[in-house]
Amino acid sequence: MKFQGTQNYVATDDLMLAVNAASMLKRPLLIKGEPGTGKTMLAEEVAQALDMPLMQWHIKSTTKAQQGLYEYDAVSRLRDSQIAGAENSEKVKDVQNYILKGVLWQAFTAPKPVVLLIDEIDKADIEFPNDLLREIDRMEFYVYETRELIRAVHRPLVFITSNNEKELPDAFLRRCFFHYIKFPDADTMKAIVGVHFPALKKNLLGAALKSFYDVRNLPGLKKKPSTSELLDWLKLLVAEDISADVLQSKDDKVVVPPLLGALLKNEQDVSLFEKLVFMQKHNR
Repeated sequence: MKFQGTQNYVATDDLMLAVNAASMLKRPLLIKGEPGTGKTMLAEEVAQALDMPLMQWHIKSTTKAQQGLYEYDAVSRLRDSQIAGAENSEKVKDVQNYILKGVLWQAFTAPKPVVLLIDEIDKADIEFPNDLLREIDRMEFYVYETRELIRAVHRPLVFITSNNEKELPDAFLRRCFFHYIKFPDADTMKAIVGVHFPALKKNLLGAALKSFYDVRNLPGLKKKPSTSELLDWLKLLVAEDISADVLQSKDDKVVVPPLLGALLKNEQDVSLFEKLVFMQKHNR
């Protein structure tokens, strides 16, 4: 089956092509893009569209590759052996009782193909991707404690997201199909907003998008507002019943929009934007 987008996710043609290409090549799809551009949501929507279970592995700075495979709980086994009675002795002898299956193990042994999301891989240390090379490539790994080889029953459809905080190793990149989600243009953004706010008035939508792109396109911003922040801002505008007139000036100059804190998230960016509006008002 091919992914063709969903009612809840506006996928551009090049993004749908990337998903289907990765599926055909049987390679992980490495998705990069600004935070808030829907990288994580893509895996969720593909799983729903293709009627496949979704398994997620959210990476932190302390995450190790081994945790995705399995962990051997030697501490619990030692504790059980020290306090083991007749009823627990058999449990202690069987090492499998102390093997904790990771997300990759679960995905490999699932009874039907699954969508596997490895989210924000660039948060982990630089060795993390290298430690997964063999497992991602060959879809197998060895459990030394039980002396068994775990092979994928069905190859999962793997999505790997990155916010580009760290460069990923070339050997890892070679095993992936890559796609960069560009920030949506105005027409695509209208379609995205239409999914979340189908009843939004056209004049308010037009004024809000103009104001949003005025803020986003300001040179020198430390953090540009994302799609998710736009949706949060629109939700607030609707809740507060703010009219389109408040978002625009008669002379078509940039104005400070209400609830600006939903879009700009640090004082330097707010100050920079306010200076721009002040200079425009005084024709400087």
